Amino acid sequence: MGLMLRADFGLEPWSVLNQGIARHTGLTIGTVTIVAGALILLLWIPLRQRPGLGTVSNVVILGLVMDGTLALVPELHALAPRIALLAFAVVLNGAATGLYISARFGPGPRDGLMTGLHLRTGRPVRLVRTCIEVTVLAAGFALGGSIGAGTVVYALAIGPMAQFFLRCFAIKGLPERPSPVVARGGAASPGRAILPE
Repeated sequence: MGLMLRADFGLEPWSVLNQGIARHTGLTIGTVTIVAGALILLLWIPLRQRPGLGTVSNVVILGLVMDGTLALVPELHALAPRIALLAFAVVLNGAATGLYISARFGPGPRDGLMTGLHLRTGRPVRLVRTCIEVTVLAAGFALGGSIGAGTVVYALAIGPMAQFFLRCFAIKGLPERPSPVVARGGAASPGRAILPE
């Protein structure tokens, strides 16, 4: 997210929202990211999602790393490095999503919302994620967040990227057990797994 801000082609949808909120509150975008992550967990209640180590880590670390990235990575002015940085940021976000969800320590608040809606509706991960991103983008834009070509690239690419990397990083050979991100009172149905449809 910090790399996308430095690429300066528009932010990914959640950061558009967080930037819009930051502009109205005077908080850093990283601080808003932490607070927003905690608030998003409230949306997990009707989805019967349950936080894990990955969830808590995401809430705390994501905003801190974003503010740290912005402090360490200088602004870029040349077009080619900015394009490369944007592409790297989108792929890195998709890979990170696949890695920490596959580790089964619980997704972050935003990805837990995605997996919860996927499990409850049976809709493909890519469709659920894209719908969430477009909704958040509209709210962020209304609050004054920055959008651009990079925003469109991210919004369209992250769903397929997340689904691709969930397949790539699936841990084979693990015994079937209840999902740590779904509180059902029983074993998660293999037919409703978050992995490929």
